[in-house]
Amino acid sequence: MAPPASNGLLRVGVFGAGAIGCYVGGRLAASGLDVAFVARERLAQEMSQHGLMLRDLSGDIAELPSRRVKVATDASTLTDCDIALCSVKSAQTAEAGTALAAVLPQGAVVVSLQNGLRNADVLREKLPRRIVLGGIVGFNVVAKGAGEFLRATTGPIVIEAAPDPRVATLVERLVACGFETKLTHDIAAMQWSKLIVNLANAVSALSGAPTRDILLSATFRRTLAAIMEEALGALKAAGIGLSKLGPLPTRLFPFLLRLPTPLFRAAAHAQLKVDPQARSSMYDDLMRGRATEVDYLNGEIVDVARRNGRDAPLNRRIVELVHQAEAKGGGSPRLSAQALWEGLANTSRLKV
Repeated sequence: MAPPASNGLLRVGVFGAGAIGCYVGGRLAASGLDVAFVARERLAQEMSQHGLMLRDLSGDIAELPSRRVKVATDASTLTDCDIALCSVKSAQTAEAGTALAAVLPQGAVVVSLQNGLRNADVLREKLPRRIVLGGIVGFNVVAKGAGEFLRATTGPIVIEAAPDPRVATLVERLVACGFETKLTHDIAAMQWSKLIVNLANAVSALSGAPTRDILLSATFRRTLAAIMEEALGALKAAGIGLSKLGPLPTRLFPFLLRLPTPLFRAAAHAQLKVDPQARSSMYDDLMRGRATEVDYLNGEIVDVARRNGRDAPLNRRIVELVHQAEAKGGGSPRLSAQALWEGLANTSRLKV
């Protein structure tokens, strides 16, 4: 096991510090924990110049001045970390594992705070003699520039349970920072539930609409309901179980989304709070010309269906549309709610 930090506190590393990594790691650092960040050159310069300003939905602000931000562009800054939080995109997980393997001490704890299902397994292959745990971040963070990050939706952080006392200490510190934080022995069921929620990311990316606007549009909601219902059917056929991430069971989401808007607004209020500026990370990827995670989200549903002799035409078409937008460049195609609905209906038995 890696020795504890010399000040008696955990030393935490954030590898792949984007919006989620900066927000979670920044909150921990602002609370007094020793945190080191590894980020892309652009964001590293931004953090070094401006520090971090972290806002949440309640208006609470945590600030970390630039002199207290420990940020680098390579993993060598993480050599004496007790815990590393990995928040890179799924396609970069193997590369991240290789980089971390070169610097992390044996026995270090690595927590995957990533979308998708298989990232922890990929990290375990790359990081023998370390403790690798799956994780979920159930909220969205918006990068506003100049080191400012806004937590734009509610939701928990979930970490795979492990007996190592550093995991319990990390959870205690996250809770102290205001995060709803849970430990679970069945991380896979919760990851599948989060994946169902994340199927909405592609709708955000293809429409360019803020999350709140999508949720208050009956046409966008019926599209989401159809995509999620298809996915839930594929998982049920495959015998894959789900766990609740919030007050409502995941399998009720299509029903909730199909409610009339006034009823939906009332019912969803207990489930989710959304800032008007919230958009998905997949939208951000399209706008920055980066590859998206659609293959690890909607594409995962297509693969599950195929392995069980089924088809998932709606999710398959979503994958195609996102890849078309990636290839074309120029950001989001900004499809209207009706255009997206009709585009999906033409590939399935949906009634326009």
